[in-house]
Amino acid sequence: MAGQVPERAQVVIIGGGIVGASVAFHLTELGWTDVVLLERHTLTSGATWHAAGLVGRLRATHNMTRLAAYSADLYERLEHEMGHPTGFKKVGSVSLADNPGRMEELVRGAGMASCFDVEVEVVGVDELVERWPLLNPEGLVGGVWIPGDGQASPVDTTMALAAAAKERGARIIEGVTVERIRTVDGRAVGVDTDQGPVDAEYVVTCAGMWSHE
Repeated sequence: MAGQVPERAQVVIIGGGIVGASVAFHLTELGWTDVVLLERHTLTSGATWHAAGLVGRLRATHNMTRLAAYSADLYERLEHEMGHPTGFKKVGSVSLADNPGRMEELVRGAGMASCFDVEVEVVGVDELVERWPLLNPEGLVGGVWIPGDGQASPVDTTMALAAAAKERGARIIEGVTVERIRTVDGRAVGVDTDQGPVDAEYVVTCAGMWSHE
């Protein structure tokens, strides 16, 4: 995915991990085609390839639960509808409670998840052991079982998002280091790279732990 750096773009995305690829995917899904993603090495070469790839739908807040459920559905859609493999497998998950307070939190989260059509079951200790025979039940008071949870390949998912974004017009350029974000009156107007400047209406930083550089 190497290529020449353009002189300008509507949107410049810095970083080719799963976050940067996701931003490119969703912008192009909204019809933004003048999108350029710049990655200093190769896609997924940063923190993304270290990730475990766990895909859980239950979170502590409404918005995070909505986002997590959407992500799981998206990974399936990328593979089954768009033909880009993500390695997503629904294997289900259990969350455990070893005290009443934690159990109350899980039950509250389960109720919230059901509002977003996330299938979730509150289960007792016996069923937890049935679901996961290697589990030591000592001290547990219960938990929840979410059959739609699973695991995806972080690398494959990033590549799938990037490929779908490219199909809709995004440009993904590897081997380009962004050296500086240019600003005017406190607003980003482009980036300087080791291959020349790029003017942009919007700059999105998705460089993670390398952003300070």
